[in-house]
Order: sequence, then structure tokens, then C-alpha cells
Amino acid sequence: MSQHKHRRRAPAKKALKQTWVLIVAVVLVTVGAGVGLGLLASGGDGDSAGSGPRGSAPGASEGVSGTDGATPSPTRTYPLSKAPSTIPAVRSHTAARGPGWKPADKNRVVVSDDELADEGRLLAGELDLTYAGRKDDVRAGDVRLSLNDDEGANPESYTMTVRDGRVVISGPAEAGVFYGTRTLKQEVHGGGTAPEGVVRDEPAKPVRGFMLDIARKHFTADWIEDRVRELGDLKYNQLGLHFSDDQAFRIESSSHPEIVSKEHLTKAQVRAIVKLAESRHITVVPEIDSPGHLGAVIAAHPDLQLRNVNGVPTRGAIDISKPAAAEIVDDLLNEYAGLFPGDQWHLGGDEYQALVVTNPEASYPQLARAAREAFGSGATVADLATGWVNDRADTVRAHDRTPRAWNDGFFRDTKVQADKDIQVAYWTGKEIGARTPEEYLSAGRKVINYNDEFLYYVLGEPQTFVYPTGERIYEQWTPRVLRGTTAVPAKYDGQILGASFAVWCDIANAQTQAQVAAGIRMPLRAMMQKTWDPGEPDLSWTEFKALADRLDRPAD
Repeated sequence: MSQHKHRRRAPAKKALKQTWVLIVAVVLVTVGAGVGLGLLASGGDGDSAGSGPRGSAPGASEGVSGTDGATPSPTRTYPLSKAPSTIPAVRSHTAARGPGWKPADKNRVVVSDDELADEGRLLAGELDLTYAGRKDDVRAGDVRLSLNDDEGANPESYTMTVRDGRVVISGPAEAGVFYGTRTLKQEVHGGGTAPEGVVRDEPAKPVRGFMLDIARKHFTADWIEDRVRELGDLKYNQLGLHFSDDQAFRIESSSHPEIVSKEHLTKAQVRAIVKLAESRHITVVPEIDSPGHLGAVIAAHPDLQLRNVNGVPTRGAIDISKPAAAEIVDDLLNEYAGLFPGDQWHLGGDEYQALVVTNPEASYPQLARAAREAFGSGATVADLATGWVNDRADTVRAHDRTPRAWNDGFFRDTKVQADKDIQVAYWTGKEIGARTPEEYLSAGRKVINYNDEFLYYVLGEPQTFVYPTGERIYEQWTPRVLRGTTAVPAKYDGQILGASFAVWCDIANAQTQAQVAAGIRMPLRAMMQKTWDPGEPDLSWTEFKALADRLDRPAD
């Protein structure tokens, strides 16, 4: 029996020895693989390229110690994160190691400040998360929105930190926090992951606008609201509505219902557009262009139409020598100040046809006489037109609005100067007596870039206009390129507030609403990139367009 037992123990010892050899081999291979992964993840130089701690996967083993101090199981390591791919590109990203963040069931959006409730609800709805309101506790997967007390910071700036499976977006004002949520939304679009690390971001220019001519062509409220959502996701902050012109007057009016065109937006529709825009931190900038481009108003009040010395009516021009002309325009400005609560107002001022003739004083003696009566001997029709714009600026200033006017509504060598606070909407250098952008800038004026060479989308391509392309804007234009293709000196950069892309509907039926939306899609993205970041884009145009196509693809 003992001999039998001895024969069975010998194979057991052999098996035990083989088992220990196998364990040692596995440990050596595993440790070697772990060291190799560590070197691959760190690049052999530690964490010098990132600011965040090296992360480990949720649920990763923390190591199990045996009674004899055996080597713990290796933990997962991550390579340094890459900057997010967004439009516009973020200005700064500090890389870190970690799994990043992506939305998951039961994740919450919480706020540290009640003022951010609207931003929190919007983001939660977009990412299919739970909006939990103001909370002080911390849970895995949270997205937290908060205001900081950095009073000197750009109010449109934000910081977004992705760390330990959570996201914190903070900024000195609600607008900046909102822009941070737009970055996060793009990062996780289509199942993507927000990369570990810290984004610090802010726009280069405070004015990033889109202007729509709804006077010559009626656009539906739904279409405009779709553009508001698109603009908000791209971090635009102004929507201009040019709603009065020779062809039509497109918004309901209680003070002068007789001037309103059959196809128009109701005030309820406009309020809905304004409310949606406010939720995206977009200011709606109304424009009632005067003293030209008032054909729709004049159609209902023919006695106010400007006529030359021979009694011939002048297209679209109101007779600014008549007090009733100022009264009706001020009625409208005062009425719509209650409909558009933003702090900006576009006065127009361009293409007053009395000033395109060889001798305005001889052609329009009533205007010359009114100019002398108002401003003294030697005053001209240009002085009277400048005084008109100044008076309309006074009207909107009473509602705490900052006025702007087209550059060809400013004139040189006049007794009357345009008020200093009227911003210059610079669109062309083709007018009679054209003034270069430097003339406005050297006088200390603030300028908004509407360069018709790059930023004018004119339906039907009349005259010399061609549809602008995103590629050309992306590769050749900057906010300093105010006229033609030449940039003004860098010393003026601070006076250039930003830019606005404009859709004009000169040949209204040349494109459908859907065609307009498709045609302006890439130009809007290119212009935003160039107004948000002053540097040369990192992506080629082909890469930029591919990114836009991916981000615009509907999520599954």
C-alpha cells in the first residue's frame, strides 16, 4: 500500500513543478507586456506632455497581494489625449491620460448656479441625460455647469475639464458656459468621446453674425429657427434681420399696419425667434433701412416719396425734408424696440439715391434748402442725410441700443459728422466717393466686417456678385480683410469688432429656402473658424470640410 502511495506522489511533484514554471513564465510575460504598455503610453518621458493624472479604466483591478508579496495585477494605462475636433477649433487643450467621457444612461447634468438652468436643460435634452438641477454632491458621469468669479475674463470664455469620468464646464458668464456645452456636444456627436484634459477657449472677436434679407424674400419662421439652432451650435452670437426694403415690409406692425406686406412674420413668430435666439445667446439685430430702401413704406404713403426738381420720383427714397418722414420711421423704430430686446440696432443709411446724381443740390432743391435751414450756409444734401442718420441713432439710443450703419451712409468733407458711437458696417468700396476702411479706422471708429467680396451671398448672382465659398473664406479671408482681398494693418485689429455673413435676396426666386441653407452651410462654418481663432487653421480645407460633414451627419 505504501509503495502504491509513493508511486502516486511522484507524478504530483512533477505536476507542481510544471505549474510553478508556467506561473513564472506568465508573470514574466505579463510584467514585460505591462512595462511595454507603460512606455508606449508615456512615450518614455513620463507625463510631461499632459497636466492630468494618469487614469485607469472604471472597474480596473487595484492589484491583489498574496501572502508572499506577489506582484499585483497590472492596471490599464492611457495614451495622452488629443485635442477635440470641433468647429470652431478650441483655442487651447491641455492633454491628460484617462478614458475621457461619453454620455451614458443615468448620467446627470447638474448646475452650481441657478442662472445656468436653461443651459443645463438644453444640454441634457440634446445628450439624452437627466437634468438634476442645482446639486452639491458628486457622482460618476456627471456634467457640471458653473459660474466662476473671474471678473476680468472674457464673458464668452469657458474652461472645460474632463477628468475621472466627469465633466466640469465653467465660465465667468452664462454665454461662455453655453459655448462650452456646444464644444461637448460636438465632441460626443456620433458616439464620440470627450477627451481627457482641459480646454480653455474664447472667441477672438465679439461680433460673429449672420444677416438675413427677409424683405426681398419671405422666409418662414421655421426656417429661421432652424438657422438659429445651427448658428448657436457654431457659436454665432448675432442674427440680423433686414425686414424693410423697396420690395416688402415683412413684420406685423401695430403703429403702421398699412405698410405690412401680405407675406410677413407675425409678432408672435418674431417673439418665438427672439426667445430661441436668446436661449442660444444670440442677439437679434433688426434693420429698418432709411432714408433709402423704403419703397414698401412709400407705397402706402406716396406723399413721402422723394422727387427731383422735375417731379420725377426717386426709387426707394423718402423725402427727408418733410417732418412726416422722420415721424413714420421713428414710429417704427420705437414700436420694434419692444419686439427686439437686444442691445444692437442697424439703421441702414446706405444707397440714398439723392446722393448718386452729379449735383444733388441742383437735382433736389428742397433737400438743399432743408440742409441750410438745419445746419447753416454751405450745408449740403450729404449733411442732411448724415443728420438724418444721427437723429435715428438718437431714437434707438433712447432704448439703450448701440447703432450701426452701412459704410456708404458715412460721407467725407461734410459739416455734419456721423456720431462717434455709430458702428461702421463695412460692406463695399464700390460706392461714389468710396472711402477706404483705413479712413474709418484712423478716425477711431469701430467696424464690423461685411466684405462683399467674401461674405455676401446674393441670390441670382446679379451684377458682379458670385456665391462665396467656404474654401475661399477659410483660405484667403480674415476679419482684417475689410475691402477686396487686402488686409488692413494689424494696428487696427482691436477696432474690428468681428464680421457678419449676409444673405441678400436680389433675385428672390433664384434659390429655394433649402438651397440657401445648403449654399451658406460651409461659408458659415469657415467664417466662424476665422472669427473665433485668429491663428492659421491647423486643418487643411479638405480636412475641415470632412470634419464638418461628420459633425453635420445626423446621430444614429
